[in-house]
Amino acid sequence: MLNRYPLWKYLLILLVFIVGVLYALPNLYPKDPAIQISAANSGASVGDSEMARVDQTLEQAGIAVKSSESANGTSLIRLENGSQQSAARDMVSKALGQGYTVALNLADSTPQWLQAIGAKPMNLGLDLRGGVHFLLEVDMDAALDQRLDVNASAMREALRGDGIRYRNNTTGDNAIRFTFANADDRSQARALLNRQYNEFSFANEDDAGPTLVMTLTDQAVTDIQDYAINQNLTTLRNRVNELGVSEPIVQRQGPNRIVVELPGVQDTAEAKRIVGATANLEFRLEASDSTSADQQQAFDFRNDAGRKAALERDVIITGDRVSSASTSFDDSGRPQVNINLDGPGGSRMNRATRANIGRNMAVLYIEHKTRTRTVTRDGEQVEERVPYTERGIISLATIQSALGNQFRITGLDSPTEARELSLLLRSGSLAAPIYFAQERTIGPSLGQQNIDRGVMSVIVGLVLVLAFMIVRYKGFGLIANLALTVNLTLLIAAMSILGATLTLPGIAGIVLTLGMAVDANVLVFERIREEMRSRSIQQAIHTGYERAFTAILDANITTLLVAVILFSIGTGPVKGFAVTLSLGILTSVFTGVMVSRALTNLVVGGKSLKKLWI
Repeated sequence: MLNRYPLWKYLLILLVFIVGVLYALPNLYPKDPAIQISAANSGASVGDSEMARVDQTLEQAGIAVKSSESANGTSLIRLENGSQQSAARDMVSKALGQGYTVALNLADSTPQWLQAIGAKPMNLGLDLRGGVHFLLEVDMDAALDQRLDVNASAMREALRGDGIRYRNNTTGDNAIRFTFANADDRSQARALLNRQYNEFSFANEDDAGPTLVMTLTDQAVTDIQDYAINQNLTTLRNRVNELGVSEPIVQRQGPNRIVVELPGVQDTAEAKRIVGATANLEFRLEASDSTSADQQQAFDFRNDAGRKAALERDVIITGDRVSSASTSFDDSGRPQVNINLDGPGGSRMNRATRANIGRNMAVLYIEHKTRTRTVTRDGEQVEERVPYTERGIISLATIQSALGNQFRITGLDSPTEARELSLLLRSGSLAAPIYFAQERTIGPSLGQQNIDRGVMSVIVGLVLVLAFMIVRYKGFGLIANLALTVNLTLLIAAMSILGATLTLPGIAGIVLTLGMAVDANVLVFERIREEMRSRSIQQAIHTGYERAFTAILDANITTLLVAVILFSIGTGPVKGFAVTLSLGILTSVFTGVMVSRALTNLVVGGKSLKKLWI
């Protein structure tokens, strides 16, 4: 019989619709503005007395509290008004003192029965949720200097291993210089190093004695700079993942810049401190009586002003060799960081400590920073960024036995410093220092305004399309409108299930999807009208859906290919638009062909009709 579906097709469509409704529902429950309270000491918790003080503080300030909850020593207070969130944090932080950390948060309000089936709302992008945008600039000169220092250290070790003596060693201007006592030693050193370091061009100088100058080639400079950018991208992504930010954006912009967008992050000071931290570690032996003056450097202790120690210039390993790091407390309750090294790092550490039992080994903490000063250029005062590096010893301990892949770092000031150091070591060190070229914050209120406008655009577009279809196609227009409603529900559900991020361009993609979805029904209905001139009503409906399917498929496949290309080559907002458009095309084909046909079959299928209102 024409225009009748088997029962299983109706049940399948009903099942898809029910699942779509369930997984789209969480988007009706927006996240609550909240403040999160935790103890600065990881072993402590927020007790009843502290919560009573918090409640009293907020009540006196006239800040309405929606609810409060505690779990794992941390308390979460949901607020009624998002505009009071920052004020509530400041007041609670002042009331509790330095022993507690108070941070802004967005608390999930999805009902438990929806969470039990894994339903969750869509992630919102930076322009909708608010958050922070950083434009970071990578110091390429520092990347080259760091690589030169590492190579120079390895070259000194190679020369000592072959018994070739040198007088002096310096780095700078993309070159490493060794000065020797005579030309024969220089020739031997050149023959040895030329075999191992093909990224350098070698030349002899005799101005200050027999000197071997090794200059990085242009290709080597380019490779080092590309490595610095790519390594920093990887490190920043790891750090952002440690922050627990949903759907962050970390991408390269131009030759030496990186864009970082953190949606939902409101504690910008913490984000900036973690993202921009350039801390690294170096493990060095303390200089002995036999260490020459040019092979040692003096450093201050970070937590003991006025105390110094002389360390050897050669580095055993750096923080790059750390594979994992965690925090704990020693027997005296002082914070420490537990270190695991990778294979090569563990081997180097074992060789160095096995041969130097009884000597002291230092952990040197290195941090690259900048200070801003005002200078006059061309008669105008401008701000100039001056980079500088702070180096300090955080631990100096005697090597009791040979160390391997696992050991610990002590001598840290606080649990917070230990947590941040372990985070930086886990995520990897930066290959070159980075500086904040631009910082932009989007507040939650502006994000809510964007959401309201975006929702209004979808509603207006939907209402206009619904009205047009009813006026143009009457009863069949109502069928198309029902199919369109199902399409919007399925699209929202698909984005929620896949964890896609909704941005303003994504909302534009939804509006475009509504227009494309109704286009499929227009093709079908116009084809039915045409077929009714030469066929019966039931045959016209059947032929209209069958023959319009090819045109619908062709049009949507073409658009889907464009969306895939946009996703593959686009970045940020363009990707968000492409994802929404791609999912919308898939749901549009399903609802325009399957759902619309099922509704038509239920209404007119198998009936004897003399006239069709279309």
